[in-house]
Amino acid sequence: MKKRFWKITILISTIFISIPLFHLLKTKWKEDDARIVIPKGYTDDASRLNLTKVDTIISVPNGKKEIEIQLRNILKYGKENKLKISIAGAQHSMGGHTIYPNGIVLNMLPYKQMQLDTINNILTIGSGALWDDALTYLDQYGKSIAVMQSFSSFSVGGSISVNGHGWQKASPPISSSVISFTLMKANGEIVNCSREENPELFHLVVGGYGLFGIILEVKLKVVDNVALQYKYIKLSPENYISHYKKYVSENPKVNMVYGRLRISDKHFLEEATLNFFEKIEAEPKPLHGQKNVETQRLVFRGSVDSEYGKRLRWDLETGANKVLKNSEYTRNEVLSSDASLIENKDHSATDLLQEYFIPERNFNRYIEEIKPILKHSEIDLLNITIRGVHQDKDSYLSYAREDVFGFVFLFNQKKTVQGEKEMKNLTNELVDVALNNGGTFYLPYRLHINRDKMRKAYPQADNFFKLKLKYDPEELFSNKFYQHYKL
Repeated sequence: MKKRFWKITILISTIFISIPLFHLLKTKWKEDDARIVIPKGYTDDASRLNLTKVDTIISVPNGKKEIEIQLRNILKYGKENKLKISIAGAQHSMGGHTIYPNGIVLNMLPYKQMQLDTINNILTIGSGALWDDALTYLDQYGKSIAVMQSFSSFSVGGSISVNGHGWQKASPPISSSVISFTLMKANGEIVNCSREENPELFHLVVGGYGLFGIILEVKLKVVDNVALQYKYIKLSPENYISHYKKYVSENPKVNMVYGRLRISDKHFLEEATLNFFEKIEAEPKPLHGQKNVETQRLVFRGSVDSEYGKRLRWDLETGANKVLKNSEYTRNEVLSSDASLIENKDHSATDLLQEYFIPERNFNRYIEEIKPILKHSEIDLLNITIRGVHQDKDSYLSYAREDVFGFVFLFNQKKTVQGEKEMKNLTNELVDVALNNGGTFYLPYRLHINRDKMRKAYPQADNFFKLKLKYDPEELFSNKFYQHYKL
């Protein structure tokens, strides 16, 4: 009897292991590892839906004097030949924000020199540097980035241009960590922008989508690279705010925090996790290269168009959270995650982000109102992350005019006419819910919202575009975002 019991136990265990393994292997087998090659004379962005013919793509030099000379020549050339100029970094914006048809694209990525003022804790950095470059550099000094997004594969200048926010506790967007930056205007003049010097330009450029000039050097506040301990709570979404206040807001040890909503059909938006990192007294270890993330990536990719995959991912992640609870990390280690963690290798579809910022008072109502919309949409929802964002007093186009919670959606959309139509319909429905709940939507994504609705979310938009003409009357700096929303 005992022998039979163990045989059955082994058989059941084998099945439980083999089914998920087969699912992950099937996911890998369906993928195409070949990289998308962009034709010569064209450019695109992270959406892979904005392939556009351009006049030329110019990579800038890394030297300070060299870049100033080159850029002035490019500005002159653009004016003489009536060519618009768009500014690109890692190109993670998804609505053609770094592209203008038949225009000049400035590739700023090579401009990435860095210098740390160890006395005042200020990092001077070229706008083309990736956050990963900055983290690697700062790690040797025991320092870390004050505010940045969840992935380190974005550029500093790009993050400032969209005024990205992070998942650092009680923090406004990235603008709050920017002390100043130098900007080359359309006439070739270089000016310093801060809250005291050229303040209007400072507020316009932060979250200004490259429409007012070229960000060159940036001065950023940096913080200590502290040791952190991971904590995790599984809860019902209606209890998220109360738990957030108890375990995060009222806990001075918390350094970083994010939430997650369950998106499988089973228990759809009925379960959540609250994940946070507490500061501990320990010596941070040096930052090492990223570990192999392929299994983690396949678990994520296996959730595409698969209810089984979505349940498996939730179960594996919540199970891992229990195992990893109280694990220790450094702040730089946590921040150094790369977008390769979720990389899509199916070229018939693309992953698209959206984000909505909702005041705390309407948190629960918002979740209830998006449920039926998401449930009945043909677009495949892959993830919803929740991040607290404090009021932004810096960006002219502020999306956080009060303290809000950012709901970050990741969708997988087929690259078809029908897929695009369905996504546009879904986006407009989600924007309406956000607006009805006193919220806003984030602007770096697909341009599916019309001008009127954009102005409901951003009533300051008309003045923003008027000031664009004040500083760039010939509209030398332009992109698809500007084409779509301008006056």
